[in-house]
Amino acid sequence: MAKIKILLASRPKMISDVFRNIIEREPDMMLTGDVIDPIKLLLAVRLAPVDAVIVTPLKSNGEPKICSHLLKEHPQLKVVTVSAEGEAACLYQSGEPMQRLEKPCSQSILGAIREALK
Repeated sequence: MAKIKILLASRPKMISDVFRNIIEREPDMMLTGDVIDPIKLLLAVRLAPVDAVIVTPLKSNGEPKICSHLLKEHPQLKVVTVSAEGEAACLYQSGEPMQRLEKPCSQSILGAIREALK
């Protein structure tokens, strides 16, 4: 079975570090990179196919623009937004309503990605 490829685009660095450490221990997942700049994020997804992106958006209410850009160009992609404080997380998929993740933690976020990719 192919591993789930995940790209991180999270700030602050502490959030990226937490996700990096957890993803590296998951036998069915693999980290493909870590970018901060939104333009570099768009380019990274174009250059290396990924299944999911975990991003800390700049906009806290409503769908972040980066989600619509990514999903328009890559409709199979799953995008998880995590607030910079870690208290809120949402899953975006092309053609599906936004799914707010209850009690967001690293395991519930990774579980939501797994479920969305089934």
